[in-house]
Amino acid sequence: MFAPLHRAAAAVALTAALIAGCAAAQSAREAPSGFVAAADPRAVEAGLDVLKAGGTAVDAAIAVQAVLSLVEPQSSGLGGGAFMLHYDADDGEIVVYEGRETAPAGAKPDLFLNADGRPMDFLAAKNSGLSVGVPGVVAMMKMAHDDRGALAWGEQFDAAVALAEDGFVVSPRLAWLIDYAADLGLKASPAARAYFYDDAGDPWPAGHVLKNPDYARTLRTITTDWRDFYEGGIAQEIADAVHYAGRPGSMTAADLAAYEAHRLAPVCVDYRDHRVCGGPPPTSGGVAVGQILEILERIGFTDGGADDPGNWHRFAEAQRLAYADRDRYAGDTAFVDYPVGGLLDAAYLDARAAVVDPKRAQAAIRFGRPPGCCEVEPGADATPDAPGTSHFVVVDKDGNVVSMTTTVESAFGSTLMAGGMFLNNELTDFSFAPVDADGKPAANAVAPGKRPRSSMSPSIVLDAYGEFVFATGSPGGSSIIGYTAKSIVGVLDWGLTPQEAADLPNLVARNDKITIEADRASPALIAALRSLGHTVEIAEMTSGIHSVRRDADGGLDGAADPRREGDVGRY
Repeated sequence: MFAPLHRAAAAVALTAALIAGCAAAQSAREAPSGFVAAADPRAVEAGLDVLKAGGTAVDAAIAVQAVLSLVEPQSSGLGGGAFMLHYDADDGEIVVYEGRETAPAGAKPDLFLNADGRPMDFLAAKNSGLSVGVPGVVAMMKMAHDDRGALAWGEQFDAAVALAEDGFVVSPRLAWLIDYAADLGLKASPAARAYFYDDAGDPWPAGHVLKNPDYARTLRTITTDWRDFYEGGIAQEIADAVHYAGRPGSMTAADLAAYEAHRLAPVCVDYRDHRVCGGPPPTSGGVAVGQILEILERIGFTDGGADDPGNWHRFAEAQRLAYADRDRYAGDTAFVDYPVGGLLDAAYLDARAAVVDPKRAQAAIRFGRPPGCCEVEPGADATPDAPGTSHFVVVDKDGNVVSMTTTVESAFGSTLMAGGMFLNNELTDFSFAPVDADGKPAANAVAPGKRPRSSMSPSIVLDAYGEFVFATGSPGGSSIIGYTAKSIVGVLDWGLTPQEAADLPNLVARNDKITIEADRASPALIAALRSLGHTVEIAEMTSGIHSVRRDADGGLDGAADPRREGDVGRY
């Protein structure tokens, strides 16, 4: 499952088809040479400008990330981490660039335990230096650029530098979050308070023009020398921000200097007539989405598509099985035995699918026993779940594709700032308790140099000939897995456009309950699921699905999740 994809045929036909035309979201025909879908129109515009200048999908992705770091700082940034999937139209290969944050050398398994041995309050952990992992986005982007970029390093930052120096308009969503997060620790951070609040302590409203010269300086510095982020003045700023926090962390400049991004093979599964690829560990997304799809292929859907509550029931039961395995086994494979091959083993998946009753929810679902696992049975996990993150997709004129999920973890990360950017709170993605009540070690326990488990699920779908069909992903904490799987099922199984699939109600089934989206889920669907034996909780579920699809004629259409402020763009 970890072998990169190769195919003998046909990049020429794919490239010709992509250049030939692209279906707009409203079905209007154009002849684009590039496509971007992201969580803010200014990031979309920056990506398109880079494509127009001759940049590749990777060049455009760097531009999109640089702008999102500024205008959507609650979700992602250079102070965080990311997973990027890249599809090469010339040879059909998918490569994963991994820039997940890393625990510093001083991190210990009891990092988030109080003196009494009990797990720390989440906000106390989050809004502190303890939560900050060594950021990986810059190293990951530089690695991808060295492999796949066409423009000179740093040209991708021009739009973000201009916005930071001239000022950008605070969007309604950002304004709401600044106000909402004030009493959750944002205003208590001196740097965040100075940036987001006026002299009276009131948050900047929507429409306020906000400047960030420190961020512009950071971008100019890494344009000249990207290693400054890890070995120079920026690295020292980051280490100082962590060290001098009200509750300091152990990160040092040496931790930043030691950071390395990785070039990895994807996790892929064959689903019906397609090949679906996602990220490998330390994200659990590729494995969990793959398990959901493989179980669904075995149990099947009715012809009713999204209109049949029975299909949503099947989707929920497949999720419950995959989440149960994920919550028990997922972790950094450099430290623990995460049985990826066993979890995607055909016979194992047959057995998991066999327990699904199309007419009744199981009362309880436990993790399975995949083949080859485990020398030490992992204990129950105690990782808190906090939604955040951003996702975007890019297609360039040659048909190369990027699907990238990027994060600072919770809203505004740790709330600490350095170099005009927010630092992540990614270490709270570790289990707060290193062992469970039975003394069994958690697979996702803290350890020095370890990368915390992620749910990020950037995905790329290929057809039977190895040609690109669909790219998708979403933010949303552990719900990312369910959101991403929904978008794939909606397009591949239920015959929907990417936008129609994104618009569907969100449904995530983890443990022994279903969480379903308020407002979008119909009372009839909720009642039907309850009649099938499900415990249903109704909640707001703010996904951020962004996707792009190539149709049979070579045209492109995409989706921007209506729950956020995103857009799709083409030229």
